[in-house]
Amino acid sequence: MEFSEEIPMKGGDGIHGYANNSSLQREAIDVAKKLVNEAIAEKLDIGALVSSKTFCIADLGCSVGPNTFIAVENIIEAVKLKYQSQSPASKIPEFQVFFNDHASNDFNFLFTSLSKDREYYVVGLPGSFHCRIFPEASLHIVHASSSIHWLSRVPKEVMNKNSPAWNGGRIHYTNSADEVIRAYKAQYDEDTDRFLQARAHEVVFGGLMLLIFSSIPNGTLHSQPLENIFFHLLGSCLMDMAKKGIICEEKVDSFNIPYYVPTPEEFEAAVERNGCFSIERKENARGVFVSKNLPNAHIFASHLRAGMEGRLKQHFGGDIIDELFNLYHKKVEEMVPFMLESGKRMDLFVLLKRKADISPLVP
Repeated sequence: MEFSEEIPMKGGDGIHGYANNSSLQREAIDVAKKLVNEAIAEKLDIGALVSSKTFCIADLGCSVGPNTFIAVENIIEAVKLKYQSQSPASKIPEFQVFFNDHASNDFNFLFTSLSKDREYYVVGLPGSFHCRIFPEASLHIVHASSSIHWLSRVPKEVMNKNSPAWNGGRIHYTNSADEVIRAYKAQYDEDTDRFLQARAHEVVFGGLMLLIFSSIPNGTLHSQPLENIFFHLLGSCLMDMAKKGIICEEKVDSFNIPYYVPTPEEFEAAVERNGCFSIERKENARGVFVSKNLPNAHIFASHLRAGMEGRLKQHFGGDIIDELFNLYHKKVEEMVPFMLESGKRMDLFVLLKRKADISPLVP
């Protein structure tokens, strides 16, 4: 089975919804606020960019809030300050914000959560950010946080029993054979190339992309990122349930998670292949750490459930969800000493600027 792109985070305001279980993603946005402010202050050229009365911002992979609202408001605040410093006599333009996610994202909840005091106009834009979703040269700033490490689909090879990359008994490339890792890496390269090619058409010359995504230091083992450890634990829970006859083992064999944690080098290589953007800044927003202050097991379990429940329900049905995450919670508690010793996490902040002298290839 290949996962559809149409499986977003869990919507609504329920106890297991993403809106109430995304504090770790919120931390990445909060920590990167200073970097966003500096990027816009130093690299956004108001005179070269704005020829109309509207300044357009897109948040890709917005989910259901509230994180997307915080990120957008941080950007707007920084742009206003830039106008005041670079062009104090100019009127600050009106802001148009595009909230993008899968078509099946809970946009109704997103819209009802909007502040009535917001200082921008809103458009909800359904569709995959791995392809074109905006008109030519229509965006001044693109933001994406905790989203572009999700792949467009599970690599085909890992779902094929006749392939050397068959990933039976596992749900992710963590601790898998080299062939599986290469298949995930190839899918990541393909998706990142498509992502950058699409944005090269959509971002105006001189426009900025502010990207925050999970990364691992060059040379780090794929078994070390905290996200990969969590996926490995989830897979072991599913296999335990299969051994008890609660679910079919073949169902586990045909379930894989389309998520890849790249190194900075891998992302830089994609930017170089594309050629339409310059890397103006690249920084470890929270650094590489072996956390001594990990959130408790309940937070990790609830966050993973908010992100994975839709995929799990589609594949296994909804009856197993509570039991699965109770088991997962227990395993995370048992693994905390290991994670304190070996687990690593890095939120990479990358500032890209659209080059004015290079046109993208026809998509």
